[in-house]
Amino acid sequence: MAEILRPIGDIARALDSIANIEFKELTLAKGQYLYLVRICEHPGIIQERLAEMIKVDRTTASRAIRKLAANGLIERRADEVNKKIKRLFPTEEGKQRYPLIQRENRYSNQIALTGLTTAEADTLAALLLKVRNNVAGDWEYVKKGNRRHY
Repeated sequence: MAEILRPIGDIARALDSIANIEFKELTLAKGQYLYLVRICEHPGIIQERLAEMIKVDRTTASRAIRKLAANGLIERRADEVNKKIKRLFPTEEGKQRYPLIQRENRYSNQIALTGLTTAEADTLAALLLKVRNNVAGDWEYVKKGNRRHY
């Protein structure tokens, strides 16, 4: 069977490292750009859903959200119906950072796909979605306290 996880991990770590270095000037610490992007794309999202999207635990998400709020990039607002629910929204300052993060993402995507035909890139994207969905099922299973049987 082909070994795919190491190259995927290498790619993810390299791109994450590049983004963390380049986004330091935006007062975005390690990995915080992921949260800001999802909040900009889904204004009003709740923390639990955000953590599921990024595939992190609640504690990790909570820490990143606190830092983004402290830096004035996002704000928490009480839900109109259930005041206990806090919804996350980008501030104007957070919204201003979003286009730069998107530009970096498009550039990194372009670099990653260099040398591939459009058909190859489309096939790769479709296959990676299948892999992501396979892994997401296991992630949900383990997150709920279950153990996988190898």
